[in-house]
Amino acid sequence: MSDKTLTYNKDSSSLPRFGGQGGWPSFYSFYPDFMIGMNSYFYSFKGGNLWRHNTNPLRNTYYGSFTASSITSVFNPEPTLSIKLFKTLSYESTTTVADTNEARWACTSLQTDLTDGVPGSMLDTYFVQKEGEWFSFLRTNSGTVNWQMRSANGIGVCTSVSGAAGNMLIEFAGAIGSILNIGDNVYAATLASGVATTDPIFVGQVTFKTSTSITVDTTVPGGSTPTVGQFIMFIKNATAESHGARGYYLEFKLENDSTDPVELFSVGSSVMKSFP
Repeated sequence: MSDKTLTYNKDSSSLPRFGGQGGWPSFYSFYPDFMIGMNSYFYSFKGGNLWRHNTNPLRNTYYGSFTASSITSVFNPEPTLSIKLFKTLSYESTTTVADTNEARWACTSLQTDLTDGVPGSMLDTYFVQKEGEWFSFLRTNSGTVNWQMRSANGIGVCTSVSGAAGNMLIEFAGAIGSILNIGDNVYAATLASGVATTDPIFVGQVTFKTSTSITVDTTVPGGSTPTVGQFIMFIKNATAESHGARGYYLEFKLENDSTDPVELFSVGSSVMKSFP
């Protein structure tokens, strides 16, 4: 962990467990050699130079170095009583004319106790303004593979593999069903006595399908050629199939890389009881 400056506020907490003596509300990226307050200004020394704070028009910039603002917190209604489904993330924040009404915070980390890293993050472009708040549905990171999700399904054991890498034909003895669609990602695992003995290996993306075969482009990055007898499965686009985050709690981290003054007032989430 890089060096930080920790600030104390005697009015930040009056809770008995903190002795009613305030608290430590913030970490700052600047790490001076010495600091002092004088004549309503805050000064610090770094590398033999004197700096006056809160006068630089570029926010988050200390000693010529920029660091984005961030806040990490947890949603945990009814602790340990029930598993929740967190559907959305919203926040209230100031904007300026220069912002052109754009979101200023991105969610760089999302995790629960049951689905660590799924969803993983949300870009600031995911947020839209609704009734004074910036609002977004929880989205799983593109390319995320989680075989416990309903978007992952098995097809069957392949009976034939033929064709060129960009047009690989994989055939099956039975019908593959209607769930699989063009664009889904295909994986293969080796079986022994009906049990997978290897982790699923990425094969490629579906470009065509019939009732008993699929055509796969294995030239996409990370693609490979399956072998006859392997079990073939597929997983749909993780972002499109997102349905929220399930767990007892949701930990999130918001970051702001703006050099303009921006205030964050509150963060919220739409939460409901999860029924498996």
